[in-house]
Amino acid sequence: MIDIPRELVESQYRYAGEAGRAFVAALPGRVAEFVERWGLRVEGRPMHGVAALVLPVVRRADGVRAAVKFQVLDEETVGEPVALRVWGGRGAVRLLDHDAATGTMLLERLDEGRMLGAVADSRAGVLVIAGLSARLTAGPAPEGMRTLSDVAGRMLAEVPGALAGIGDPVRRGVVASCAAAVREVVGEAGDRLLHWDLHFENVLAGEREPWLAIDPKPLAGDPGFELWPALGNRFEADEVVWRFDAMTAVLGLDRERARAWTLGRVLQNALWDVAGGRELSAEGMEVAGRLLG
Repeated sequence: MIDIPRELVESQYRYAGEAGRAFVAALPGRVAEFVERWGLRVEGRPMHGVAALVLPVVRRADGVRAAVKFQVLDEETVGEPVALRVWGGRGAVRLLDHDAATGTMLLERLDEGRMLGAVADSRAGVLVIAGLSARLTAGPAPEGMRTLSDVAGRMLAEVPGALAGIGDPVRRGVVASCAAAVREVVGEAGDRLLHWDLHFENVLAGEREPWLAIDPKPLAGDPGFELWPALGNRFEADEVVWRFDAMTAVLGLDRERARAWTLGRVLQNALWDVAGGRELSAEGMEVAGRLLG
């Protein structure tokens, strides 16, 4: 038996609805199933984020320290093991085993106590993220991966209705400008394998490499769509342009295309905020303002 963290239960109920409730209800049995199937011994208390439970384990057969990740299988998570196999541990956590039916993954154990977000120098952290992103986006996405072209097309279709729901004319204008930038590049959305969520808390220390990426929500697209997480996470308004320029330089990106796709991430978040009845993100509006400047 495991103690399911209350925060995980609440976030699953809030954000995943019926699928989240079913996931929480199935967790105890699922943990028991995979501990037995993969010959594991639980070592320590479970960890969690907003959407996943991670259980530290040891493989009984060889003593290898590992971690089992349990999460709801959906459009974003179904590609995670596919991407991890493509990367093969190069810049990202290594996949040891996977169950396609449930999305459960056996992963190499990283040092959860040493997160990139704890590094005092945020600029040094941004350069770590940029270096990892350059490696992870170096090759094309495998066939069948969800695409930025489809994501962007759906976003643009939602823009008219969303704009009507934004009362503040200044913020409405910012969102409209973000949409206009995306329209300029949507016809060439790219084919690189993207992590999509590479920020400070999704980079952990490893033994075989100093830092490794975790928790991808992969898609095929332009690497410019990768930059937002490192701008919005550990947010510092005066660092936005420096971070953006540093990352585009390390990744060798065209600055204007990268700007357009970064504004696309602001647009994506704004559409989610409007649909959820929330205020638009102040960080997103600040980043857009600095890049539109």
